[in-house]
This record gives sequence, C-alpha cells and structure tokens, in this order.
Amino acid sequence: MLRRNLTPEAMPHHVAMIIDGNRRWAKQLGLETAAHGHRAGAAKMQEFLEWCDDLGIRTVTLYLLSSDNLTQRSSEELTALVEIIADLAGDLAGYRDWRVQHVGSSENLPESLSTALVDAAEKTRERSGLHINLAVGYGGRTEIVDAMRTIVREFEGTNGGTISGLAEMLTPDLIGAHLYTGGQPDPDLVIRTSGEQRLSDFMLWQSAHSEFYFVEALGPDLREVDFLRALRDFSRRQRRYGG
Repeated sequence: MLRRNLTPEAMPHHVAMIIDGNRRWAKQLGLETAAHGHRAGAAKMQEFLEWCDDLGIRTVTLYLLSSDNLTQRSSEELTALVEIIADLAGDLAGYRDWRVQHVGSSENLPESLSTALVDAAEKTRERSGLHINLAVGYGGRTEIVDAMRTIVREFEGTNGGTISGLAEMLTPDLIGAHLYTGGQPDPDLVIRTSGEQRLSDFMLWQSAHSEFYFVEALGPDLREVDFLRALRDFSRRQRRYGG
C-alpha cells in the first residue's frame, strides 16, 4: 500500500544514506567481530540500492568509510572493512546497469581499495542506470577544501590574476561544480540508520537544503517498509529553501 501511494513526481531524485549501527548489530547478536556487522550492512546496502532502482530513483550516495574512520578504527577492523568495501564495489559493478563512482579522497586509502574503486568506476563508466556514489575516505569539510584548492590552481594556471579577481569569480555554483559530486543533483533526502541524529561530516555542502529522516533500525536490520515510510514522509513535506 505504501508503494502504491508513492507518485513519481513526489519521489526524491537523489537519496543519500548514512549506514550506521553495523558494529552494534554484531555485538547485540554476540558475534565475534565487527566485521560480521559490516558484511551484513554491505549486503543490506545492495538490497537498498535495488529498492531505489525499482522505484526509479536516479542517484544514491552511500556513506561507507569516512576519513575519520581511517584513523580512529582499529587496524583489525579497518583491514576487514577495506576488504568488505572493495568486494561491494566489485559486486555493484557487476549488477544490473548500475554506474559506480568513488566520491572521496584516495590519499590515505589502501592500494587494494583504491584499485577496486577505480576498476568499478571504469567498468561502469558508460552505463546509464542507477548512479551510485560510494563515499569512501570521505569528509565533507575536506571535500570543500579540495574544491577550493582546485579552483585556485585552475585560476592561477589559466588567468594568472589577482586574489581579488579570484574572489570576484567565486560563486556557490562554481564551488559546487568542483566537489566530488560535481555535475550531480544535490541529495533531496538524507537517511541515517541506528537512531543517531547527526551528519558526521557527510555532504555538508550538498545537504544544505536536503530533508533528513532518521531510522531507529540498525543498518543490517533496515527493512523495505522503513524505506517506504521515509519516502512517504518526504512526499508529505513542504520543502523550504532557506526558510
């Protein structure tokens, strides 16, 4: 019934997902390591992408590994997580007509993970189906800094102008075009699992006008009905830009 009542014009074009609670899920089940939770979370994310694709949503961004995670997680957990994300990227690249893109910095990523992300992007570059952003080694503030650095370098290389000239040309559109997601629509809806209500440095620029929805379920326990309820809630909201 929920699905039938969702009209195409009320659907978000871009959904961003903060998958959270994998470690708590594994602990509650008495599993030996957090890796069990991360694998269950990755499997749920592929299922989540199917829900989005079947409903006609065009772009999905998955927050899988933050730049902070790279320094704050234990080496054992991080090693397992890197392997899980690399496997997920490969699985997604071999499924349906999906296009995979890495959004984030490769600077501190293990070579095996960087290679897996590049391979997935190259393999799916010409596809026209669901566009999937894998936010790996991602930090919202770092993304904005990287965008500004790129703009400055381009300005210096092509114009050789003054700082005041650079200041005059800066606009939100220009900065947005130089983000990792440049050329894509900003997320209409940001969902976070596990009941936590924070952004955790995720898509700070792009989510300026997004709607937010927080689900109590831990990541691996997310159900399709939970997602449909989020979409129903989104469809009922009157979006306000700046007010």
